[in-house]
Amino acid sequence: MFREKLTTRKNLEALKHEIDLDEHKVSINEVYRRYGTSPAMGLSDERAAVLLERDGPNDLTPIRKIPEIVRLAKNMFGGFAILLWIGAFLCFTAHFLEFYTLDDLQYDNVWIALASVIIITGFFSYYQQAKSSKIMESFKYLVPQAACVVRHGRSRNINPEKIVIGDILEIRRGDRIPADIRIIRAHGLKVDNSSLTGESEPQARGIEYTNDDPLETRNLAFFGTFAVEGSCIGVVIRTGDKTFIGRIANLTAGIERGNTPIAIEINHFIRIITIIAIVVGLLFCICSLFLGYTYIEAVVFLISIIVAQVPEGLLATVTVCLTLTAQRMARKNCLVKNLEAIETLGSTTVICADKTGTLTQNQMTVAHFWFDNHIIASDIDAFQSQSNYLKFSHCWNALGRCAMLCNTAIFKDDSLNLSKPIVHRQCEGDASEIAILKCMEAITGNVSLFRSKSPKICEVQFASSNRYQLSIHSTGDHDERYLLVMKGAPEKILKNCSTIYVDGCEIEFNDYWKKQYEKAFNELSNLGERVLAFADYRLPLNKYPRDYQFDCDTINFHVNPYYENFNFPTTGLRFLGLISLIDPPRVNVAEAVRKCRSAGIRLLMVTGDHPLTATAIARSTGIITDHNSTGILLKNAYDNNARSCVIHGNTLKTMNKQQLDNLIKYHQEIVFARTSPQQKLIIVETCQRLGEIVAVTGDGVNDAPALKKADIGIAMGITGSDVSKQASDIILLDDNFASIITGIEEGRLIFDNLKKSICYTLSSKIPELAPFLFYMIFQIPLPLGTIAILCIDLGTDMLPAISLAYERAESDIMKRQPRDAKREHLATDRLISMSYGQLGMIQAGGGFFVYTVVMAENGFLPSRLFGLRKSWDSRSINDLEDSYGQEWTYYQRKALEDTCHTAFFVTVVIVQWTVLLCCKSRRNSLFRQGMANQVLNMSIVFETVLAILISYTPYINRGLMMYPLKLHWWFLPLPFTLLVLIYDEWRKWMIRKFPGSIIDQETSY
Repeated sequence: MFREKLTTRKNLEALKHEIDLDEHKVSINEVYRRYGTSPAMGLSDERAAVLLERDGPNDLTPIRKIPEIVRLAKNMFGGFAILLWIGAFLCFTAHFLEFYTLDDLQYDNVWIALASVIIITGFFSYYQQAKSSKIMESFKYLVPQAACVVRHGRSRNINPEKIVIGDILEIRRGDRIPADIRIIRAHGLKVDNSSLTGESEPQARGIEYTNDDPLETRNLAFFGTFAVEGSCIGVVIRTGDKTFIGRIANLTAGIERGNTPIAIEINHFIRIITIIAIVVGLLFCICSLFLGYTYIEAVVFLISIIVAQVPEGLLATVTVCLTLTAQRMARKNCLVKNLEAIETLGSTTVICADKTGTLTQNQMTVAHFWFDNHIIASDIDAFQSQSNYLKFSHCWNALGRCAMLCNTAIFKDDSLNLSKPIVHRQCEGDASEIAILKCMEAITGNVSLFRSKSPKICEVQFASSNRYQLSIHSTGDHDERYLLVMKGAPEKILKNCSTIYVDGCEIEFNDYWKKQYEKAFNELSNLGERVLAFADYRLPLNKYPRDYQFDCDTINFHVNPYYENFNFPTTGLRFLGLISLIDPPRVNVAEAVRKCRSAGIRLLMVTGDHPLTATAIARSTGIITDHNSTGILLKNAYDNNARSCVIHGNTLKTMNKQQLDNLIKYHQEIVFARTSPQQKLIIVETCQRLGEIVAVTGDGVNDAPALKKADIGIAMGITGSDVSKQASDIILLDDNFASIITGIEEGRLIFDNLKKSICYTLSSKIPELAPFLFYMIFQIPLPLGTIAILCIDLGTDMLPAISLAYERAESDIMKRQPRDAKREHLATDRLISMSYGQLGMIQAGGGFFVYTVVMAENGFLPSRLFGLRKSWDSRSINDLEDSYGQEWTYYQRKALEDTCHTAFFVTVVIVQWTVLLCCKSRRNSLFRQGMANQVLNMSIVFETVLAILISYTPYINRGLMMYPLKLHWWFLPLPFTLLVLIYDEWRKWMIRKFPGSIIDQETSY
């Protein structure tokens, strides 16, 4: 059952604002009072039923899908197809008029051929573009299958759809949280918010109110996120569409995207062709009336001219070109869901890139160690270069031992998993601990064996309240004393330490060493790395003998976060060092960013992560080149003279539209940190308002609204959520940001090649139009019939036009600035001039030359042709004399006319050889561009063979109103073929030699 959808502009604007709630700020007793519940009893069934009736089920509102028949109709009647339908209707009208009023039928069943082309290409487009809008369906997978609630003082499992506000929920490790909750009690709870906020590591959650921002405070957990560790009890404060995810779902589903740039260009092209066809048609229709033709004949002339201007094969050419490019991109791990998105990517001027999972690997990795007052990179090469130093470093041995023992992460114990490279092994545990485990495994060789020799006696798990983790071990190094190891937040560990281990000596942790620690800590933090401190302590044997019973009462500890009454010391420890972690950039991202810059594309980072982390990744990938501190970059938000800035989400909230416009307009390098899904959407809208073509990359639920609103949305195929994939146009199957560069080049190439294809296709319009004009004005026998025109447009020209999609890019394609959508159109006046006024004129001249030769060789000299039309087309005249007095019957004349049609048709085909070669490049010489496009080479052979088959195959030639030609007539067009090549090579040479000259300005398309 469908519920009413929030689709009005007013409600959509409301959804763009930040969620307004205060349940995380008020006391928990106020929350109980507000929702009429209690932690012990929960809600009564009766009260829950009333709330369920009032608020509706705890699910996301489905939306109506666009019927498939509507999708098919858009492909059949949208865009360029409508022009062809008009052409088919006009042909049918002309056929109807001729059938009842004229003796000679020129439009016999032409309309059927056009309708067939439209239907075939329409079904083909529908097949290629068909995709169901499953955005809301993919959100439903965020809903768990069951939920544990407290009702009437008893715990029970219920359908999550029946959860209401005020319910008391019990969440355990591995559960998906079924509603937005305020946490009442937590036991080591960590939630995976990566798809919601972009934070790459699980976030600790507890009962503490720590931030005004609901997404950052620790005492809230949200619908659809995972509890990866621990457990909690919480009270439901939002359900269904009112949850944070629900607002994103409604916002995503309600966003409408405008036409793609290529759709706009095709519509622009249709307008140009339509105007040209109608203006020329009306002009000659009026002229025909003045020349004494009847109204019926004038209308037929009008229709003839209009139909001659319609590029019937272009719809199929565009569709096939886009499809071929999509297939080529798929082989490069770019899955194209929307064909028109290919060209959009090539037109992109701004890329709004998510950090986590897009620019980075979404996998925490150890970056640096600090011990012995040295910072050492964690990569194996760095360790090997200092192997002698590390081999004899007591401090490294102590730090490594602590990192291996004070760690609960383990490799999944199966032979297949353990046989994989360390980096690809599956693990169980916290993301940071997994990163340390893999690093130590790579350095030391066998963590599991080391742990087995130092069994764990007891442990205190990490929690948001204590901010450290400790464990006590019996070591296998012949020292009978127990070893206490601790890791956690540096400031917390620092307070518990009295000594520091340096150069194998345990010395006082005095002010000097604290300054050295602070220096290292600040250096690592400024790199955007998460820093953990490590310490240990040998428990005195006389106080803690081998049979001592340690008390790690973690249950009481988590009920009362300030209860630390252990029966062993946690202070006076020995400080060992620091380990820093980061979600590192993907390989080749920095190179991809450099290529974006050279292509004139701005790259903005938009992330929910911390400004320090975001800035560090932006610097390492080249998104920001300013080396000032993050603090200074944060202050540049309102300085329009600054090149680079970092914008915090809280700052973004205070900006009005004008300030946002200035921010995007004047700052070249921008990092948006701590942004919400609504803010990501506002950033995209601001860029679009400034006329930018915006691409958005993302992988999380929080990216869905921006992906949907962008001119082109790009989702990650491996780490991306179902929601982000459904909202996107392109999916990167290998999650490689560098694949976008491939897409940009392909997008620019498809625009270039479509221009070339249009130039090639339109160049035959003048030789198709001119015969009708000469037929009408000079009243000569018709040089080229409508069937021959269709043979050109739907036969010989089709494959050559498509073959241009295979043409390789010109050398400067990724060095140009992005296309200016307001000025650089698919069909420009210069392209029309080139196709019609230059290439087309030469073809028409060649056609008329061959036409006059064929007529002359059969007795009709050029002077005899003028004014001959009426007698020529009259069925009653069977003794028409030629220039030599020979008499011709009606059927003999029509056989000669069909021969002329064939000769004109063959001439167009032969001259189109070099027109095709000229269209291979827009500036490069043919000799530089080369003939490596084998599809194009074969298309020349194809159109020639097709012309021969049409001309000489029995039955087929008569069915198409063609006649066999004499052999020498095939050589008559060759001078015109050579003329096209010489002229175009000269034109391109002038453009290259004298850029900006009148030749460049008037003929460079």
